[in-house]
Amino acid sequence: MEFLKRLGIKEKNFGASTGTKWLETADQGELKIHSPATGEYIASVYQASEADYEKVVQTAHDAFLKWRMIPAPKRGEIVRQIGNRLREFKQDLGMLVSYEMGKSLQEGLGEVQEMIDICDFAVGQSRQLYGFTMQSERPLHRMYDQYQPLGVVCTISAFNFPVAVWSWNAMLAAVCGDTNIWKPSSKVPLSAIASQNIIQQVLIDNDVPEGVFALIVGRGATIGEQILNDKRIPLISVTGSTRVGRHAGEVIAKRFGKAILELGGNNAVILTPDADLKITIPAVVFGAVGTAGQRCTSTRRLIIHETIYDKVKATLLKAYKSLKIGNPLDQKNHVGPLIDKGAVKEFTTALERVKKEGGKVIYGGEVLEGEEYKSGSYVVPALVEAENHYEIVQEETFAPILYLMKYNGDIHNAIELQNGVVQGLSSSIFTNNLREAEAFLSPEGSDCGIANVNIGTSGAEIGGAFGGEKETGGGRESGSDSWKAYMRRQTNTINYGTKLPFAQGIKFDI
Repeated sequence: MEFLKRLGIKEKNFGASTGTKWLETADQGELKIHSPATGEYIASVYQASEADYEKVVQTAHDAFLKWRMIPAPKRGEIVRQIGNRLREFKQDLGMLVSYEMGKSLQEGLGEVQEMIDICDFAVGQSRQLYGFTMQSERPLHRMYDQYQPLGVVCTISAFNFPVAVWSWNAMLAAVCGDTNIWKPSSKVPLSAIASQNIIQQVLIDNDVPEGVFALIVGRGATIGEQILNDKRIPLISVTGSTRVGRHAGEVIAKRFGKAILELGGNNAVILTPDADLKITIPAVVFGAVGTAGQRCTSTRRLIIHETIYDKVKATLLKAYKSLKIGNPLDQKNHVGPLIDKGAVKEFTTALERVKKEGGKVIYGGEVLEGEEYKSGSYVVPALVEAENHYEIVQEETFAPILYLMKYNGDIHNAIELQNGVVQGLSSSIFTNNLREAEAFLSPEGSDCGIANVNIGTSGAEIGGAFGGEKETGGGRESGSDSWKAYMRRQTNTINYGTKLPFAQGIKFDI
């Protein structure tokens, strides 16, 4: 395919780069990548060795010592140029994301647009790495805090967003004066390699220190564990399951490193009697089936007031029956494939479990067969009547399953159901009742990191901090003041007088 050539994707690709130089190891195993959309073979990637890892980390560390001393607006200029390069390759990279991961072409293009948007955000942020001045209790003293570059930052990204999550971390880290090592999911490494190829020319043209933007594709049991244990990496951003995040968090904490954990979501939408169903239904359907239910922010639970339950159920059934399932590169289709057959198995197993617990599948759940679905990764999104306390409902199934459940009484009963899971990423309420909306956003409301009114659970903007609470990990990435995570905070006091008064009025005479 021509777009693969334009992105620099070869039949066989190396899996480690220090920025502009690829390390040519080819004896650590080969990842053969097939498209979940068609089942077709795309290309392969040689996994990196432990020697490659050492080279990448040391180069990134050496680069940090230089990069941190470049003025932040100058670092922002490099990021601005990266954003412009991404604009040039948006169509091609978006197609690769769609082809390799299986999300719709519009979602693939949207993901690349997120990369461009975070570059723009980071450029502005490069001139706003602000601190604060405080009033000292001592005469002729000035006290303030400031933020300093942290070091080497590692981004471990998941398959569902092959490129955007890296950019959220790498571009902010770069303007903060950090260097970045990217370990992408082994299920979608080609999108990462293509991104590295795209930014490479910017690094060369500007003589950026080798190692500011590095990449390594390798086994989690070896390369992944080395990253978690490496004291030269003070901050690691991990996107993945709660299980993966719990292990990573424990290992990183033991060495007193910092972690940004973006883990599981079990996101709910509350529909009150005052909901406007004209905007509610499209938001719920997209939230549940977009990216085939493989977003961290996908809508998993729909909490509906009993007085409108039957109407909502009937409307959803009609909407689901109209969904077009097929090749994500065809823009007429709404739903593409799951990432692989393992994900399909999790989908069917979850439906079996919910039926055993008393749930009822009212639509979907089939695995599609035939020439158009020969990859074996296509399923029909499922609507399931269930109860919040079911074990399977309490878990996150990374697939297009939407659990429908009733609530009665006032909004506080719905909020109790919404909060009654261990995850705390995204949440939403649809209502035109101001009191209900404000209760949802109050201290006794949603306990999630994201709480929306009259929009769905997915589709977060880069201008806001992204992340969640409880077993979602507590991390924050992207907008607002998330940049502070990539820096170390320092309090400074300057005595510009001729005496040495002590704090708290302590006297010490010698």
